[in-house]
Order: sequence, then structure tokens, then C-alpha cells
Amino acid sequence: MNEQLLTEMQNAVKETISDKKIGVAFSGGVDSTLLAKLVKDMGYDIHLLTIGFHDSHDINFAKEVNQLLNLPHSISEIDPEKFKEVSDKIHQLIKTDNLSWNENSIAFYYVAKLAQKNGLNTVVTANGIDELFCGYNSYREAIETGEDEVMKMMNEKLKNEGEMMVAVNAVTAEFGVRMVQPFLSPSFIDYAKKIPVSEKIHGPDDMKRKHAIRELAMDYGVPEVAAQKQKKALQYGSQIHKSLLKSRKTS
Repeated sequence: MNEQLLTEMQNAVKETISDKKIGVAFSGGVDSTLLAKLVKDMGYDIHLLTIGFHDSHDINFAKEVNQLLNLPHSISEIDPEKFKEVSDKIHQLIKTDNLSWNENSIAFYYVAKLAQKNGLNTVVTANGIDELFCGYNSYREAIETGEDEVMKMMNEKLKNEGEMMVAVNAVTAEFGVRMVQPFLSPSFIDYAKKIPVSEKIHGPDDMKRKHAIRELAMDYGVPEVAAQKQKKALQYGSQIHKSLLKSRKTS
């Protein structure tokens, strides 16, 4: 097991999370499952939170993975009738047409609402892992050009993610809920950037990526079904992307 990576993740959690009772934004994928197991083992009182449309990938997969974890878990199905009203409200609040920012802000709006319902003020998310460990498909194109291009993309994505989470927190404040990203803390970013690119992505045909994280997850006891799961971004797994595009077409 990569003990150093595990230690750095634990340190990032200690640095950023002061509440003992926390929600974990949970899709059942490798990042959120590793995070959930990590904070649980560190003694936090945790509650998994999953959102999505009825029968969406994230809801079904999160349920499947939590049958193995057996942690407290709440699921909120998005009401399609009210979706446009919510998405319009968030669009006005964050004042940007950036589709990804809108989709993520909508998703975390529902997560925060679910957190408030469960008496939680802090929700921890695994944001940062995809940026730092080449989780996105676009890293496959970058690696074709070379490692410098990968690092350039990583810096751009980290900057965007940090700024986006400020917008997300402006949205979740309505529910008195703070979204915390331990893996976007400066010290964890510094550490993760020093891990060789070859331990994250193996080339332009690498469909899995995030190898250092997956190996740690397997060694750490994360269920294999989660550890080896190919990435599906929150806005796709929850069906928010599809629904937002549809609502924009009809408006």
C-alpha cells in the first residue's frame, strides 16, 4: 500500500474538517468510497448522501456499493417537475453560463438540502482527485502531447475547481451547509503533484486512469466494484446534465 499517499490524505482531512458529524457526497465511485472509508476509520460520525433522478446511475450504484460498506445512507431523488425552477434559481445566483459550474452547483444544492434534512452542517467531497490523478478523459489527449501538457492541464483544472467550489458554497449556504474539499487543500495539492504522471495515467488509451488512487483503494479495503469503476462525472451519473440541457431547450 502507498502509505505516504494514505497519510497525506488523512492529514488533508484533519486540516480541513473540524466537525465530528459529517456528510459525505457519495456516488459509489472510487473517490467518494475511498473518502467515506477514510473518514469513517478516522473516527468521524459519517452519513452518506446521494442525489440523482429516479433510477439514475449514481443512485443505483451508490446503493450497490453501500450494501458492502453498510454505512448510514440517505438518498434524494430529484423532482423533475421542480428541476427547471431550481436550475434557473442557481443560474441567477452564480451568474455564469459555464455549463459544468451550473451542473455541479445544482447537484450540490440537492446534496446540501439532503444534508440539512439529516441535521448536517458539513459535507465532505472528493473533489480534487480527478484533477490531481488524471481522472478526466481529456488527460488522455494531453498525455499524447507529453507530461508537460498533462501538468498544464492539471493546473488549469485545479484553478477552475477551486473557483467553482466557491460558487458551490454560495449555493449551499441557503441550507447552512458547507462543502469541504480536503483534496483541494494546498498541502495535498503540493504532495499529489509530485507523484509521477506515470502512476496516474498510462497513455492515450488508458480508459481507467487514477491508478495510484485505485491501487490504494484496493489495498485499503475499498470494495473492488468501486475501486475499479470507470469514472462517471456527478452531472452525468445523476442525470443532471441531460435534464439541464433538456430544460434549456424547452425554455
